[in-house]
Amino acid sequence: MAQTVLHIDSSARLSGSTSRDLTAQVVERLGAKQVIRRDLATPLPMLDEAWIGANFTPADQRTDDQKATLALSDTLVAELQAADTIVLGAPIYNFTVPTNLKAWIDLVARAGVTFRYTEAGPEGLLTGKRVVLVIASGGTEAGSDIDFACRYLRHMLGFIGLTEVELVAADQQMVDAEGSAKKAQDAIAALAA
Repeated sequence: MAQTVLHIDSSARLSGSTSRDLTAQVVERLGAKQVIRRDLATPLPMLDEAWIGANFTPADQRTDDQKATLALSDTLVAELQAADTIVLGAPIYNFTVPTNLKAWIDLVARAGVTFRYTEAGPEGLLTGKRVVLVIASGGTEAGSDIDFACRYLRHMLGFIGLTEVELVAADQQMVDAEGSAKKAQDAIAALAA
């Protein structure tokens, strides 16, 4: 049983969303003692010059304005740090992730906070956590040459140290809705609680 789950949804659809439905089932299956909820349907701010300037200013030298600029990013990182398991729902839009999910990644991938550079290359700092990645698509097959979402998410999650990634895919729903749903349900049933 997971102690603390960070439940993230990124679908723009608040109702009728396959990825939202499946992430809720995964969270229930895991039986967490505590669930931190992060819904990305409300867009996050995009990185801008002020954010980048604040981020690259040493923490002990930041102005109050710079601290305020990084406050949301700090909260998002703290959610990741507090979680034992991350359940991340991502529909595939135009072969990749929704823009709101990309904005979340931009806000949590921070040098010296969630990863660091070493002589051997970058090293993720959010280690020892489990990720259940829930993917939904109409026509894109998860893991195929045209699936840029799964590849990108696995890379970015690994970059910040989240390398234990399990996939629940309800892909190609427009091709075989019944088969897609069964495959996703089988993957959820196979998850260790």
